[in-house]
Amino acid sequence: MSVQPIITILEKLEKMHKSLLEHAYRKTELVKNNDMEELDQMLKVEQSHVAAIEQLESQRQQKVVEYFQSKGIEVSSVPTITELLEAVEDEEERQKLADVRNRLLKLVENLKIQNDLNQQLIFNSLQLVNITLNMLRPHPEEFNYSEKTVRSGNVLRKSMFDSQA
Repeated sequence: MSVQPIITILEKLEKMHKSLLEHAYRKTELVKNNDMEELDQMLKVEQSHVAAIEQLESQRQQKVVEYFQSKGIEVSSVPTITELLEAVEDEEERQKLADVRNRLLKLVENLKIQNDLNQQLIFNSLQLVNITLNMLRPHPEEFNYSEKTVRSGNVLRKSMFDSQA
C-alpha cells in the first residue's frame, strides 16, 4: 500500500490551514477597525473550516491505521505522522510525507502566533471598554472619613493615639 492517499489528505489539511491563517490575518484587521459584524461572519466561516479540518484529520488517522495494518504493524493508539515516517520504506514517499508534514507544522505554528495576537488585541480592546465604562460611571460623593466608613461591622476602630491621656 502507498502513502499517497495520506499525503493527499495532508495536502488538503495544508490548504485548509492556509485558509484559516488568511482568515486570522483578516480577523486582526477587523479587530483593529472594530468591525464586529464582519468579525461575527468571519467566526462562522472559521467554524466551518474547523469542522472540515476535523473531518480530514479523522480520515488521515483512518488511512494511517489502514497503512499500518497493511504492513502488519501493530498500533496501540492514534498513530502519528512521525511513526508513519519511520514505517515508510520508499524514500521518495518518505520525503514527500516529511515535506508536507513540515509545511503543515509551520502553518499551524504561524496560525497559533496569529491567533495569540488576535486574542491579545481583543483583550486590550476589552480593557479599554472597561476603563471607559469606569470613567463614565458616577463616583461616590463622599470622600472624607465618617463614622460609617470607620466602623467595620459593629466594632468601632480605635485610634492608636489615646487622646485622653
